[in-house]
Amino acid sequence: MIYMLEDDDNIRNFVLYALRSSGLETEGFAHPKEFWKALEKRVPSLLLLDVMLPDEDGLSILARLRKRSDTRKLPIIMLTAKSTEYDKVMGLDGGADDYIAKPFGTMELISRIRALLRRTEDSSETDEYTCGALYVCPSKHIIQVSGADITLTLKEYEMLLLMMKNTGRVFTRDELLSEIWGYNFDGESRTVDVHMRTLRSKLGDCAKYIETVRGIGYRFCSREETP
Repeated sequence: MIYMLEDDDNIRNFVLYALRSSGLETEGFAHPKEFWKALEKRVPSLLLLDVMLPDEDGLSILARLRKRSDTRKLPIIMLTAKSTEYDKVMGLDGGADDYIAKPFGTMELISRIRALLRRTEDSSETDEYTCGALYVCPSKHIIQVSGADITLTLKEYEMLLLMMKNTGRVFTRDELLSEIWGYNFDGESRTVDVHMRTLRSKLGDCAKYIETVRGIGYRFCSREETP
C-alpha cells in the first residue's frame, strides 16, 4: 500500500489514478489529520509527501515519522513545488529518500517508486563491512561511526553500501543514478552530488573514505589507498 498526502485535489486524484492503473495499491489524503489517523491502522510500504500542507507542513511530518520506531525506515518521496537546491537538501537532510519537484512526469514517478520499493524489499544482505571507524551491517541495517549509530536516508545508505562493496572502483554519476535510482535522469546528475554531500556530512571523519574523482565521479577507498 502506498499513501499519498497531497492537499491539491487535482494532483492527488491524477497521481492516484496513474498509480492504480499501473497496479499499485494507493490511498490518498488531503489533510495531515486524515493521514495520521490512517497510519495508526496501517503503515504503508511507501509515502508520497507534499511539503506545503494545511496545519502541518511536510517537513514536520517527515521529522515525526523518522522519530517513530514503526516508520523510521518508511520509504518517503517528497513531491513538492519547492524546487531549489536548498529545498532539496532540507528534504534529504530531514530523512526523505527521494525528492521530486513539481511538475513531474508520471512515468518517471512510477519508475522511482518501483525502484525504491525493490530496494526496500530486498533483505538478502548478510555480510558486514568495516573500514577504519566505519561499520555497516546490511542485514540489521546498522551504520556506525566510531561505535555510534548514524541515520542515513535510503539513497545515502545504498550509495555507501554499493561503494563499500566495490572498494576502489570509480562510479560515474550516471552509473550511480542507474544503480541506486534504477532509472536514467537526463540533466539530474546533481542529484547524486546532493546526496553525496549529505552522506559525507553524516559520516564525519569517515567521509575521507569517499574520494571525488575529478570529472568522473566517486569511489570508496581505504585510508591506505587514498592518494
